[in-house]
Amino acid sequence: MNPSDYQPAHFLWSFADGVGTITLNRPERKNPLTFESYAELRDLFRALVKVPAVKAIVITGAGGNFCSGGDVHEIIGPLVGMTMPELLDFTRMTGDLVKAIRHCPQPVIAAVDGICAGAGAIIAMASDLRVAAPDAKVAFLFNRVGLAGCDMGACAILPRIIGQGRASELLFMGRAMSADEGERWGFFNRLTAQDGVLAEAHKMAAQIAAGPNFANAMTKTQLHAEWDMGVDAAIEAEAQAQAICMQTQDFARAYHAFVAKQKPVFEGN
Repeated sequence: MNPSDYQPAHFLWSFADGVGTITLNRPERKNPLTFESYAELRDLFRALVKVPAVKAIVITGAGGNFCSGGDVHEIIGPLVGMTMPELLDFTRMTGDLVKAIRHCPQPVIAAVDGICAGAGAIIAMASDLRVAAPDAKVAFLFNRVGLAGCDMGACAILPRIIGQGRASELLFMGRAMSADEGERWGFFNRLTAQDGVLAEAHKMAAQIAAGPNFANAMTKTQLHAEWDMGVDAAIEAEAQAQAICMQTQDFARAYHAFVAKQKPVFEGN
């Protein structure tokens, strides 16, 4: 995959200075997902594993909203008539999108404004960092449509971000979490001006892209893997990961730049 030439069918993509930007682009419907956009997003994040030129990802929505979740007419309606095997194929496919986001080596930053609901809230949750505008409203509204809150990893990931009690409230009630709540609870890394959320996300992405990308990918891997580890196992895993990073040229570049009283220029190797 050449990131400069990539042309998705179901969302927008741009690439500059090591940062790829995904824009969900159905603004007239608040950027809902379809069967096809779910699958194409999953396939993109899987492909990014082998695209080192992309050093960070920003995901956002067009028209003042992030994502309203699964399209009522193009997803919810057809699901009502599906068999159990077909339904399980769908729910596994949507879960695979979260797995792909978590397992791609590039840090992913969600730039959230307006509505961020259902699967949109899950995509923001699955991202590594989240920036919000003051009008952002995040709703894990599955129980409002007769479904369980345990969707696409929500019961595993959300409590780790905001705590078990707060996650339980959102998943049982389906109510919206405001931007202020999201920042206080640790869901959002920062709030920014209404018209500055995408610029702030790109600023963060640029800082990451200028860093030691091999090491950043290692950090993301360990953050995910250590959820299932005890402390002793985690310390050993980090010892091995850090020893690997110490063999990179970026580690040597940082040392030589320090000695020369210069700022290191990392190259990701």
